[in-house]
Amino acid sequence: MDSRVLIYEKDGGIAWVTLNRPDVLNALNMAMRDELWQVLHALHDDPDVAVAIFRGAGEQAFSAGADISEFGTAPSVVEARRARRERDLWGYMLAIDKPLIAAIHGFALGAGVELSMCCDLRIAAEDARLGLPEVSLAYIPSAGGTQLLPRTVSPGLAMGLILSGDAIDAQEALRIGLVQRVVPRQRLYAEAEALARQLMTRGPLALRYAKEALTQGLDLPLAEGLALEARLARLVLASRDAREGLRAQQEGRAPQFLGV
Repeated sequence: MDSRVLIYEKDGGIAWVTLNRPDVLNALNMAMRDELWQVLHALHDDPDVAVAIFRGAGEQAFSAGADISEFGTAPSVVEARRARRERDLWGYMLAIDKPLIAAIHGFALGAGVELSMCCDLRIAAEDARLGLPEVSLAYIPSAGGTQLLPRTVSPGLAMGLILSGDAIDAQEALRIGLVQRVVPRQRLYAEAEALARQLMTRGPLALRYAKEALTQGLDLPLAEGLALEARLARLVLASRDAREGLRAQQEGRAPQFLGV
């Protein structure tokens, strides 16, 4: 897919998803949401895609959030809610079992930072500014921000960011754990690709189940989370991936210690 608002490209197992409205700081409008819905299904179903990287076109922003020019343009509140319920974009993105990486530069605000939190790993350029400014518009984050942020950083920090609406820079985002890495702007996509290719050297089933154990376990009591981990570990150990990993260990091509 190469359209006006979204670019979808594949390169050797990596899918690059580019938000392509640089003239409005890659604000997410309904057309972009519709195309993201299609792209997310493609990511989920395509066996040739191992990892996806999300980025924003232009020099100024990953995404400045939802396109407020479309606010209130739905035929009715009922119709707007029905459309969101039938197409739970962010819920579907969170359920994708392949690793997702956000390569963030410039502004990542509102739905832009919420989209990045639906990814598993976030790399920020030094010029990145991240925040949830919805309260300044007499609104609240509604693309998962109130739930994802306190699951990503501490609840107290999340409360401060959401209630103030203030944006933070890349180094502060790194300090509080909102991003995992900060790199020079000119290295952003190369670093994201290097991380994606590193992930592709890992067992795909192990990546899938490790992600499932972590994301689902967060909402479980500890005993149930440990049971989930044990069940998924048994599935991995019974797989061809594990047998190939064991062979690599025996041949000295992989680490010799494993926490089992």
